Amino acid sequence: MSEHVDTICVQGGYQPGNGESRTPPIIQATTFKYTSSEQMSRLFDLSESGYFYTRLQNPTNDTVAAKICEMEGGVAAMLTSSGQAANFFALFNICNEGDHIVASSAIYGGTFNLINVTMRKMGVTCTFVSPDCSEEELEAAFQPNTKAVFGESIANPALIVLDFEKFAEAAHRHGVPLIVDNTFPTPINCRPIEFGVDIVTHATTKYMDGHGSCVGGAIVDSGNFDWMAHAEKFPGLTTPDDSYHGVVYAKDFGKAAFITKATAQLMRDFGSTPAPINSWIMGMHLESLGVRMERHCANALAVSEFLEADPRISWVSFPGLPDDRYHALAEKYMPNGTCGVIAFGVPGGRETVSAFLDHLKMISIATHVADARSCVLYPAGTTHRQLTEQQLEEAGVGIDLVRLSCGIENAADIIADVKQALDAVLPSNN
Repeated sequence: MSEHVDTICVQGGYQPGNGESRTPPIIQATTFKYTSSEQMSRLFDLSESGYFYTRLQNPTNDTVAAKICEMEGGVAAMLTSSGQAANFFALFNICNEGDHIVASSAIYGGTFNLINVTMRKMGVTCTFVSPDCSEEELEAAFQPNTKAVFGESIANPALIVLDFEKFAEAAHRHGVPLIVDNTFPTPINCRPIEFGVDIVTHATTKYMDGHGSCVGGAIVDSGNFDWMAHAEKFPGLTTPDDSYHGVVYAKDFGKAAFITKATAQLMRDFGSTPAPINSWIMGMHLESLGVRMERHCANALAVSEFLEADPRISWVSFPGLPDDRYHALAEKYMPNGTCGVIAFGVPGGRETVSAFLDHLKMISIATHVADARSCVLYPAGTTHRQLTEQQLEEAGVGIDLVRLSCGIENAADIIADVKQALDAVLPSNN
């Protein structure tokens, strides 16, 4: 297979044989028939691979997971029913009651709430650190019971670029993996595994689907983290699993240990399984991801340059801008582009920001991002409204912040819509 990710988008994960379907088949089935009860027993014991119930695995889901795995340069992957499920599984797969996580404070509001509220109720605590923290500040966040470090490659919605190498080096000094949500740049523009990240997650709902048609998530394991070298930290992977007759995942499944355990335990028990039809649709949309990302990024650059030149806008954050504070990190980790999302400040308070959104015509107000159609959101009043003022500041989400996701329309039309909405609420002095 090609080393070029845009080719893998089209060709990866599925190779039809002679006379077989050009597209992967949709196995829209809950169960699978076997003629031998002994074989079925071996499947339940994990001593033989195969399919027996879609809540755990399904051939259509696995075909799309294999494509995403190849795109990211991993060794094993799985799909989940949402990006939230992917992040939860990635963390909970190695964390138990009494364990601790270090996480970037600049992450999606739903993920922040997952870690800061829900997982705390499960006995897993977290120390949040600024993605811009010094090495000393990052080091101070670790505890003896720390089991993972988490961040986003490009923070949603603050658009802060994570310094992978800084966070990976700190995680590895403490014998724990670095988990990164790579939703915004996608593997088209960024492959975190190449910079020391151990596990990559995605909300496939966003650019990977790209058409607002199906919710989903993905987890990709690099296979690079040595669980047995830190066996005392990760007993779930390195000691016998009584629920599967003593299987030791790290020994019995090698580099596939993490994904096998997440499938056999978490998917079995939580059932966050994507519908095969959703995976199939997303897999078809993946084929155009390479060309779509080029247009998203080009449009975002054009719109951000327009906003930067407009004196009515308080500030503009887009890593593709040469003077953006994260441009150097973006050039290092994603030299071919970042994403199609822009954050910018509309002065005048909540009412003015809301009025600006209400005056947009083509651009939709939607709890969505990274879509073929341009859409906009006011995070402080929606996705991050559960955060306190201090938490909003730590997450890089100001009261004036507007998140604009540039679609694949003509850039001139996106700019024209933004301009007429600004003219309506902030008339120019010229």
